[in-house]
Amino acid sequence: MRIASSTREILDAQRLRYRVFGEELGATLPHAAFGIDRDRFDRWCDHLIVRDDTNGQIVGTYRMLPSTRMASAGGFYSDTEFDTRRLQALGGQVIEVGRACIDPAHRNGAVLGMLWAGLGRYIKANKAKYVIGCASIPVGPDPAAARALCRQVLADHPAPSAWRVSPYRPFPLDDPATADAIAPASASIPPLLKGYLRMGAKVCGAPAWDPQFGTADLLILLSVADMDSRYAARLFRAA
Repeated sequence: MRIASSTREILDAQRLRYRVFGEELGATLPHAAFGIDRDRFDRWCDHLIVRDDTNGQIVGTYRMLPSTRMASAGGFYSDTEFDTRRLQALGGQVIEVGRACIDPAHRNGAVLGMLWAGLGRYIKANKAKYVIGCASIPVGPDPAAARALCRQVLADHPAPSAWRVSPYRPFPLDDPATADAIAPASASIPPLLKGYLRMGAKVCGAPAWDPQFGTADLLILLSVADMDSRYAARLFRAA
């Protein structure tokens, strides 16, 4: 597990992202003809990779954009989905994370643990105070389940009003037919989002609809100082 150090390694990470997001999850990606997932933020990000020593393949990846490069990148990726002006009060020492994915053959917890350890190391190296990112909830054929899950997460983990953001393309939560519903057991919280919430991350407002990925995206914010002590000890000990 380390930060990608060559164009080839970044390209391999982008190929893994395409296999997961494009082929497995059906996202509409602009560079599908080349079998990669790439956008304008990639060149400014650090790409964390986990490699399988038995065959050399990259089996997990994560990308991080520190606030020191935000201006060069034209903002954070989150800024394309949300009005984040209130978060400008956080100042520097912010890291945006995203595009996390794991090869289907390696989803046994080990690779995710290594990605968490890499993130902890990166937070320490950059002396970050906050971590932000868009956490996605698949909508699929039953939007009611995604609506109920979004409402549940918002109710259980709300951010302070000072951290609230507004989606440019809202994912509606006010369907009258499901207004009082709770998230069914089949609509479980995605593992990555569940990990953030256990660490102490807060949800910064209503979700955005991402038609490219077919997901309801929640902007989450984690204050490193306020991180749950059990998970902080585990994260930074691994780092």
